[in-house]
This record gives sequence, structure tokens and C-alpha cells, in this order.
Amino acid sequence: RLREEVGSILGTDQPRNITMVGVGNLGRALLAYKGFDRHGTRFAVAFDADARKIGSTVAGVPVEPLSDMERLVQEHAIELALIAVPAAAAQDVVDSLVAAGIKAILNFAPRALTAPEDVKLTNVDLAVEVEYLSYSLANG
Repeated sequence: RLREEVGSILGTDQPRNITMVGVGNLGRALLAYKGFDRHGTRFAVAFDADARKIGSTVAGVPVEPLSDMERLVQEHAIELALIAVPAAAAQDVVDSLVAAGIKAILNFAPRALTAPEDVKLTNVDLAVEVEYLSYSLANG
């Protein structure tokens, strides 16, 4: 019962389709991570700009062109996206996701991004996280 209540509070009590934009090294690693399934989320589709990757499957997830984003986000009822794209492309990707109806974005691109107030955007800079841990080690 407690697990059900916690799941309800966290919003993990209902299955949720998510998407990945960018299927380079980090994107592929995140697509293969099994922890998402345990928390009620599954990657329905991934997107990439590289024609060599489009049409492939990564960890069982089809890779589609960015030009199909709006249609596929609607088809799969996707509300949450992870992005792992080069910094120069990241804001354009966020803008496209917002236009497609995405309401929550987890950004792994090495750049702080912005989104409208009604879109939840979390920026994760892995280099900053490593710096924080390094500082913590040095200053115990």
C-alpha cells in the first residue's frame, strides 16, 4: 500500500512514454539504462539528426528523424524528453520539443537552456557535477 501511495505522489503509478533526442554515446547509454523501466517510464521513440542513425534501433527503441518529432510525440502521448545533443543544437531541440507538446525536459547537453514557464526543464551538466565531487573531496 505504501509503495502505491508513494508511486501516486511521485507520478510513477501510471506508465509514461518518454523520448530521447540524440543517440550518440550518452544517448545510447541512457536508452539502454534499465532503471527507467523500474520507475514506470519507457522510451517509445528516439530522435536524431544523423541520417546514418535514422531507421536504426538502439536498445529496442526506434530512431526517427527530428522532422517527425511533432507527429510521433502526439502518437505516443509523450510528455517527457531527455536530450543529449551538442550544445549548439540544444536550444533548437528544446524549442522543437515544446512545440511538439513536451511538458518536461531533462537536458544533458553541456549548456543551460530555457523553456516556457509551463515546461519543467532540468539542466544536468556532468562536468559541473564532477567538479562538485572534486571540491567535496578536496574540502572534506
